[in-house]
Amino acid sequence: MKSMSSNNGLKLTIGALGIVFGDIGTSPLYALRVCFTGTSGIAVSEQNVFGVLSLIVWSLILVVSIKYVLIILRADNEGEGGILALMALVLPKKKSRKYFLILSMGLFGSALLYGDGMITPAISVLSAVEGLQIATPFFEPFIISITFIILLGLFFFQSKGTGKVGMIFGPVILLWFLSLAVLGVNTIGRHPEVLKALNPFYAFHFFLINRFHSLVVLGAVFLAVTGGEALYADLGHFGKKPIRLGWFYLVLPCLILNYFGQGALILDNPKNVLNPFYLLAPGWALYPLVILATLAAVIASQAVISGAFSLTYQAIQLGFVARFRIVHTSPDEKGQIYIPQLNWILFFATIALVGFFKTSDNLAGAYGVAVSTTMVITTLLAFLVMRNVWKWSLFACVSLIGFFLMIDLSFFLANIVKVPQGGWVPLLVAGTIYFMMTTWYRGKRMMAIQVNRTTDSLNNFLTYYQNKAQSVVDGTAIYLTRNSNATPPALFYNLKHNKVIHEKIVILSVQFDPVPHVDLLKNFKVATLDNHITLLALHYGYMNSTDIPKAIQRLKEKGVMIDLKNATYFLGRESVEITKDTGMSPLRESLFDFLGRNSARVSKYFNLPSEKVFEIGLRIRL
Repeated sequence: MKSMSSNNGLKLTIGALGIVFGDIGTSPLYALRVCFTGTSGIAVSEQNVFGVLSLIVWSLILVVSIKYVLIILRADNEGEGGILALMALVLPKKKSRKYFLILSMGLFGSALLYGDGMITPAISVLSAVEGLQIATPFFEPFIISITFIILLGLFFFQSKGTGKVGMIFGPVILLWFLSLAVLGVNTIGRHPEVLKALNPFYAFHFFLINRFHSLVVLGAVFLAVTGGEALYADLGHFGKKPIRLGWFYLVLPCLILNYFGQGALILDNPKNVLNPFYLLAPGWALYPLVILATLAAVIASQAVISGAFSLTYQAIQLGFVARFRIVHTSPDEKGQIYIPQLNWILFFATIALVGFFKTSDNLAGAYGVAVSTTMVITTLLAFLVMRNVWKWSLFACVSLIGFFLMIDLSFFLANIVKVPQGGWVPLLVAGTIYFMMTTWYRGKRMMAIQVNRTTDSLNNFLTYYQNKAQSVVDGTAIYLTRNSNATPPALFYNLKHNKVIHEKIVILSVQFDPVPHVDLLKNFKVATLDNHITLLALHYGYMNSTDIPKAIQRLKEKGVMIDLKNATYFLGRESVEITKDTGMSPLRESLFDFLGRNSARVSKYFNLPSEKVFEIGLRIRL
């Protein structure tokens, strides 16, 4: 666990406000309103207002406070959180049926988060800008255009990194939460009877009087807890204590006060249901509130986009996604990365959503499906952690997980009925990404099998090269390989065609372990095979940055001396020849070939100097 001084703890807690709580902190902009408006809206009455408020507050307490903040945050993978970290924590070492079931759950859960990464910027910024309509009808025709401009600026500045502007995120969101509380308290003071909704009886009574329609409304109530996954995903940035302090001492009270203030406003005048959040503000404060809400929405979107970058980086390292070009935007913070291709894919998807759905109420139909499904998967994986890692009794695991699963499945069912109203969007995105992930993973396994068939073991190669090599040239040749026990194809074919070897040959394998961080100097392996050939294995975690020249330089501290000045890096450049031999469908084979041809080069990904890289082509039949 991370140790914290009081000053450092306060800084981390304030910093966590912008990154961790931005998503859930902007939910008051639309969550309560959607419960009473649109096609799924419920009639405005005292019983319904009390019931919806009770559902919101107890959802925040049970789902976010107890499940995520108190329990799930304990399931850290060496300090890191998120669904891939949770999956890696419980993934069996043996590739059995259980292994592939857990793997599929983790991959599909992570794929769902990309849908969230597209919808969150759209609904957050759009709902913030819609406040201008409350000030004057003049802005109504320009809401979409203004939203487009803000989103363009948001995605354009991703390449600059969040280091410089990140310092203001926490204070802005702190001001946002304090504003939520002040706006709510002001109205609650005029209608204190709304506090009756703290009693969970009103939530149960709501289901009794509304029956099936209450399930539809529950999908809108769920909007108040979206962002709960972010608390766990951002664990590695801040640690448990700052997240818990920020949630219990500031975020939760401010959210409840604001929701109850909106409820009191609706009880005062049912017409206020059109936009209860902005109508909480006095006329003179409306424009400043729109600006503050837009800033909060941008910060919430920034956190989600950065999370998509981080998730993709983890997936690349673990071998589930084709390589993208990774740009490290900070020389000090390795976690700050920018992925250009993914950034602009998310941008075009986001503006397409805004243009298609046009209002935040319509977007609410698409929002929630992805997050509710991810929450179900997280709960199921948490059961494995409790049972296999924490060694809890079966009774305790089943009782606790059964209770939370009942809540999660209720939200899941409530959101699934929104599929025709837009919920199909995140499911389509997740299904597509899951198909691509599994295709890439399976294709790489099939390719490794085919490559191993074309090359011999290292022991046999030692005899082979001693007979075939006609001359030895000066310098060091570093051959990158996936399998440390087999001869690198580039080495085999270089010797076969050119009949030469280098004076020093380093066969370098890079292994990505299913843990966030690996100490390079404690986990490398080196072995000398003969006077010419040395084996070197480097181990990385899925959160570590991969810079091979820098890693080799660091190994000098351990006595591993490799002359990089006179070194050449030899890489195998595989191309795919599609056949019917591997068992993959023609569609998957074509997709794998496409992803491989468009992925970032190995030399760029491992930061190899381009002037010292030599690629040898290899045709692989798949």
